Amino acid sequence: MIKLSKVSKHFKTEGHKKIILDRVSIDLLSGYSYGLLGVNGAGKSTTMKMIAGSALPNSGKIIKDVRVSWPLGFAGGFHPHMTGRDNLAFVARAYGEDVRRVLSFVEDFAELGDYIYAPVRTYSSGMMARLAFGLSMAIEFECYLVDEITAVGDARFQARCRAAFENRRKNSDIVMISHSMSTINSYCDKGIVLVDGQMLLFDKVSDAIETYHRLNR
Repeated sequence: MIKLSKVSKHFKTEGHKKIILDRVSIDLLSGYSYGLLGVNGAGKSTTMKMIAGSALPNSGKIIKDVRVSWPLGFAGGFHPHMTGRDNLAFVARAYGEDVRRVLSFVEDFAELGDYIYAPVRTYSSGMMARLAFGLSMAIEFECYLVDEITAVGDARFQARCRAAFENRRKNSDIVMISHSMSTINSYCDKGIVLVDGQMLLFDKVSDAIETYHRLNR
């Protein structure tokens, strides 16, 4: 379960306070996948980062008793001056994984060849995405965070990514952000609509989508 307890998050800009969450308490139960919806600027990605632990709330607590991923394919945590291989080894150790297994999986999956030994600052955006997605699939999580499923590589590689993700989600839950309502409907059991600093929970994802459409008119 992922539990938000009286969580508040805001940003201060010039003479303005942007509220993302305002003392929100909500439980995301294990065994269900959730679609996180909201109009542009509502704070979906910021909320996702707080669940991942890469951003902190201003107040309140987020408690997780399951192993939660970083946002799927997120490459922002790679050190630009380290090689792809060294970055993989660092993350594997941080998560208590077998380093050799992770390296072997990602080197085979990402198909970067000798570039795996080059600093990631020399990578193209596509190469970085391949490395990040491969790493996301190399480590098993009980809950995967997905901030938009993006196409990576050519059609053959995209099919490989979809197959790997489908295999992982057989035994894992998902918290997903997507502007595609058909994708949300396909992957998610329940829905959450983020509006005016609150997270409205719907037991039926179709009800969450309907509410989102009303807000987005």
